[in-house]
Amino acid sequence: MVTFRKAVIMAMVLLCVVFFLYPRSPTVRNQRPSSAPSKPPGSEKPGKINKPVGAPPSSKPDIVNAVKAKEQQKLALAKVQSLPIDKQLAYHFPYEVTGKFPAFIWQTWKYTPSSNQFSEKFRPTEASWTQKHPTFVHEVITDQVALHLIKHLYSAVPDVLEAYLSMPLPILKADFFRYLILLARGGIYADIDTLALKPTTEWVPQSFNLKTIGLVIGIEADPDRPDWAEWYSRRIQFCQWTIKAKPGHPVLRGIVTNITLETLRRKRAGTLKSGHQSVVEWTGPAVWTDSIFSYFNDPEYFDMSSSKGNITFKNFTGMREPKKVGDVVVLPITSFSPGIGHSGAGPVDDPMAFVKHEFEGSWKPESERIIEPKSDEKAKSP
Repeated sequence: MVTFRKAVIMAMVLLCVVFFLYPRSPTVRNQRPSSAPSKPPGSEKPGKINKPVGAPPSSKPDIVNAVKAKEQQKLALAKVQSLPIDKQLAYHFPYEVTGKFPAFIWQTWKYTPSSNQFSEKFRPTEASWTQKHPTFVHEVITDQVALHLIKHLYSAVPDVLEAYLSMPLPILKADFFRYLILLARGGIYADIDTLALKPTTEWVPQSFNLKTIGLVIGIEADPDRPDWAEWYSRRIQFCQWTIKAKPGHPVLRGIVTNITLETLRRKRAGTLKSGHQSVVEWTGPAVWTDSIFSYFNDPEYFDMSSSKGNITFKNFTGMREPKKVGDVVVLPITSFSPGIGHSGAGPVDDPMAFVKHEFEGSWKPESERIIEPKSDEKAKSP
């Protein structure tokens, strides 16, 4: 018969057997189990940093794939850079007409408004853009900032960057910058001496669908007189002191391409400094106007099968209301040139007056200006 004392002794013997014969492993707290086999101490290669227990092993195929992807990106970029300039720009800055107009306002000057060297005469005009567009990002870009910005935006299009850096006059770069920034980022460009009279939401009639519009421009001059060529470079001249655009618009792509090619042509010919007599034709309103008409008559963008002929100045002379041509809205002369006293422009308080140009911010040598007649001379002129 098993007594209580014998039962206790047998239980103690059984526990001892289990304790000494059952395999044991150390307890590790707060650590994930590792599926990798353990290595004996000292088996690691010299200089190799041991990974923490539980870290996934490095994958050689992943590294190889990453290298291949990087090489493919380089090849793709090289292939894009072998394309014509306009195709490169289309690749890097695609155009989507149904998108929104970006809420940016871009201006350029020697100093920012925060500088005590910023001219007091420009403070009312500069401030007017923020006052009329309080929710917009409003930037006044200095020459130095413009340089870094263009390098950043156009580093993948080396011909454009080379053209910008090669320009011999600040006014050429200032002209070029407005097209470059709108092509890459969109929004509104306005000269520092322009006064915003009405917010951009009032520029386009509500009957126009904004999802079908990518560019808004205004007429600078409509000189309906026989001697117009003595005063202006084009019979109808579109102003460049205020432009509203969605990024990637073909007109901007076209003018950036044309200016780039012309600048590099002059550089190769050694005439960059000696051949800049006409800023107006190189980067100014003349080439801007030509680029717009070129777009209007381009069969790549417009169905010309039912056209009665090319779109010319005759389609815009004497305009009193906005006109939509494809995805471009052309505003009458009063909109961006009120109060100039010629070409049928209305006064500053006209309902169609949106922006007033004070003609104080742009510097040009006397030989490169298009001189407008004084008011008394206009009255005497036929």
